[in-house]
Amino acid sequence: MLHADDRGLQALRARAYTLAETGHFENIRAVEQALIAEGWPNAAQALDSEYARKAVGERCRMAQAH
Repeated sequence: MLHADDRGLQALRARAYTLAETGHFENIRAVEQALIAEGWPNAAQALDSEYARKAVGERCRMAQAH
């Protein structure tokens, strides 16, 4: 069960990175809200680590710059 949870969180983080790279989101909070709207109720859990939050935030900023 733990491995299935880990894979689910990894998939969720990958989706967050993809959304952030679209340039449609200004920050991590906007990406998190989009994930919840897509049906990912554990978005906050997946993005809880400092690394994940920083990575998504940086991708948002880079995408907005283009």
